[in-house]
Amino acid sequence: MTLPARIALVLAAAALAAPHAQEMAAKVEPLHFHHIHLNSTDPKAAAAYYPKPFSLSAAATTFNGFEAVKTGNVYVLFTKVAVTPQNELTGPQTSVWHFGWNTPDSRKYNEKFREMGLTIAQMWDAADGTLVDLSSDTLPGLPTQEQILEMRAKGVKPTRQGGFGYLRGPDGAMIENAQSGTTERFNHVHMYHEHPRCAMEWYVTHLGAKMPAGRGTGAPEPAGGPSTGAGQADCHTKTYAPPTWPSFAKTGFVRDPAGGVTFDDISISIRPWPGGGLVSTRGKIYDHWALSTANLDATVARLKGEGVKFLEEIHPWGNSRSAMIEGPDRIAIELVEIKP
Repeated sequence: MTLPARIALVLAAAALAAPHAQEMAAKVEPLHFHHIHLNSTDPKAAAAYYPKPFSLSAAATTFNGFEAVKTGNVYVLFTKVAVTPQNELTGPQTSVWHFGWNTPDSRKYNEKFREMGLTIAQMWDAADGTLVDLSSDTLPGLPTQEQILEMRAKGVKPTRQGGFGYLRGPDGAMIENAQSGTTERFNHVHMYHEHPRCAMEWYVTHLGAKMPAGRGTGAPEPAGGPSTGAGQADCHTKTYAPPTWPSFAKTGFVRDPAGGVTFDDISISIRPWPGGGLVSTRGKIYDHWALSTANLDATVARLKGEGVKFLEEIHPWGNSRSAMIEGPDRIAIELVEIKP
C-alpha cells in the first residue's frame, strides 16, 4: 500500500473513532487547564523573565504560595530546588517537550528577543545545513532531507514570513514563539507520546479533553484500544514517518503521527516519541501540569473507579486541595480544587 493510501486509511479510521471518544468526554465533569509547574533554582527571577518576551499577556505574581506568571486564565508556577533541574539537554527525556505562546508576528517577536539579549534555541534547517532562528528560515512544508534536496535543485527559497521558533529560558526551559492569529497568548503545552492516538484517547476518556480538527491532529494511527472499548482498532503506533526539518537534532525530527487535544482554549499538542523510555516528569524542569475541578472528591473517586494511577492522594494545597495522577508516558498531572 502506498504512503498516501495508508495515510488516507488512518485518517478515515480516526474519523470513525472520534465520535466515540467525544461521547466519553461528555461523561466527565468539567476540568480546566490551570497551570504548568516548573522547578527552578530561583523562582522569583524565573517568574520575572516571562513578561519580557511576552509583555502583552504575562505578568509576574504569586499564587497559592508559589512564585508565578499569570497569563490569560492560566498560570506558570515555580517551586524552588537546590540544583538546576534536568531538561532534555541534560537528562533523560520526559513526556513534556516545551510550552509556548501564539504571537501575531513571530519574526518581529524574534527580532525583539535578540534586541533584548534573550537566548534563542536555534534549529538545523537540514541534515547538511545551518542553524536558524525560525521555521520560516528553512525550506517550506517541514520537508524530509530528500525533499530539501529536490527543492534546492528547483531553486525554492525560504519564505522568511511567520513560522515558529524557541527561546531558552530560565533553568533551561524551552518556550515556543509561534505565529497564529492576531493576539499574543499562552496557548499550549507540547508533549511527546510513544503512541499519540492512545494518549489522545486517554485524555478524552479520563479527563474530558476535546479532540480538535486542524493543526495538531496530524495523521495518527486508528483510535481505540482499551480506553475506548472492544471493536475499535488498536491505537498503538505501527509506523512512524521519516524525519523532517527544521530540527534541534541535525539528524531530523520525527513529527508524525502527531496528535492533540484541548482543555478550553489550551492545547495539549503531541508529537511521537518512537521507542518509548520516557521518564517521569517529577523533579525535572517541567514537573507537571494541572487541571482544576470544582469537586476534587468526586473527580478523584471517578478516576479511581476508572483505574487511573495516583501519585499523590488528596492533600492540602495552599488555601485549597490537590491530588496527583499519572497519565500516558509517565506525565504527572495535578488536580487542583477551584471552587466556582
